[in-house]
Amino acid sequence: MTAQSAARLRVTALTSLCLPDPLHYVQRMGGFAILSNRKRAIVALVHTVVFLLIAVRQMVAASPASGIWVPSRVSSGTWALCAIFAVVSAILFWLFAISRGWLEKIYFGLCAVSAASGLLRTAVGDHGFHAGLYLRVAMLTTAMLVGLMIVRVHSQYSASSL
Repeated sequence: MTAQSAARLRVTALTSLCLPDPLHYVQRMGGFAILSNRKRAIVALVHTVVFLLIAVRQMVAASPASGIWVPSRVSSGTWALCAIFAVVSAILFWLFAISRGWLEKIYFGLCAVSAASGLLRTAVGDHGFHAGLYLRVAMLTTAMLVGLMIVRVHSQYSASSL
């Protein structure tokens, strides 16, 4: 063994102790079932950012939601929004249920709570659940941060496997 290869072996041993495999902890906690690669994680993150921008716009515009259970005429747009929130909430709760790892479960849980709060706000109106506006933005912001962590884990793993 040459001095150069021995030095390289020591550096590799040191860095492997200091910088463990990026997916080591994620795999120990259950891994990924749905966001199993970088491409899927980026697509999920883009969706989260788009829905966050929509939620922020709704929060800033602050057009009060009257709700569908209020004894007044409800527009067809409100019914459509309610149906969309119901479908998206059901899908996100299903994804939460089948996700494997804790990081993935946190991500889908935050997105599901955000969609469910949008559904509840649309159904009962602002007078019944005004905090839904802020809860939605907070959940999506946190989901975006968790999504960034997932993308980073996949990016580090693909960089370390080269």
